[in-house]
Amino acid sequence: MQLIITDSRLSKSHSIQLSAARLLVVTFFASLMLMLMAALLYHWVFLKGAREGWPVVGSLVRLVVKDEVAQRDRFVRENIDVMARKLGEMQAKLVQMESLGERVSGLSGVYPADLKAKPGSGGVLVPGRSLTLEELEQTLSELDRLTDQRTDMLTIIESRLFEQKIKKMMIPTQAPVQSVNTGSQFGWRIDPFTGRSALHTGLDYPADPGTPILAAAGGIVVTEEFHPQYGKLVEVDHGNDLTTRYAHASEVYVKKGDLIKRGQKIAAVGSTGRSTGPHLHFEVLVQGVPQDPQKFLTAGSSVPAPLLTKNERKPGQIGGVAAQR
Repeated sequence: MQLIITDSRLSKSHSIQLSAARLLVVTFFASLMLMLMAALLYHWVFLKGAREGWPVVGSLVRLVVKDEVAQRDRFVRENIDVMARKLGEMQAKLVQMESLGERVSGLSGVYPADLKAKPGSGGVLVPGRSLTLEELEQTLSELDRLTDQRTDMLTIIESRLFEQKIKKMMIPTQAPVQSVNTGSQFGWRIDPFTGRSALHTGLDYPADPGTPILAAAGGIVVTEEFHPQYGKLVEVDHGNDLTTRYAHASEVYVKKGDLIKRGQKIAAVGSTGRSTGPHLHFEVLVQGVPQDPQKFLTAGSSVPAPLLTKNERKPGQIGGVAAQR
């Protein structure tokens, strides 16, 4: 492109050569300058008109501002409505949690007054006005407070249930030998060695030598020794003055002071001590006084283990300490 510049005061004309690239750059910067000037003029005119109250400009500014405010209010209202629906869902879930907490509290033995579920409510839906932001914030604050209370109470219930579970695990309700048959029961019997009446202080489990002996409950080993009558003996303290004994073992796999859990293998069936054959002599003592182990085992099972009559007992199912009368 060629531009020719002439002037009456000039003795000759001047020409400017513009290539396509230069022409494009010049056009771009010229357009940019025009847009910048238009923006500055628009900004100045509207600001000045709005400040000085020009009739036409002031009306246009008010219309623009009103439209922007309406859009912003509509956006805020829609978001508040969405939050209100979410709040209603949270309140419904809180009611469910209250009902669940009330049922669980009965299992744990905790009956907090403030955990009772609210009375049921309902009815025909008659739409009303939307919640304001202040009402929504107040409801959220109340919901947060109630949630904190429920969390604290459920934590207490959890602790109580855990405590009950621990206590249950410390009560000897699991059979120490995996066998469906039992030998001599707890109580008075004819002693196999003396032929006289004697108190059998435990429950006998006939089994093959080497059969695993399992802890009937969790606890601490307080005795691991060879006793003249019990043979190889293990005693486990379960707390609350509750102790179990496992006698006539062939092998012992724990030592005094060991912490054991329910079902742990602690020894193997044998015929050591005062015994006529391989079996486990199992005792339960409360404050050092022998109790009937079958009562504890029955409490831990909905179906009591079958018992054998005197005629069904085999040799080796009798043993233990003889208490004569």
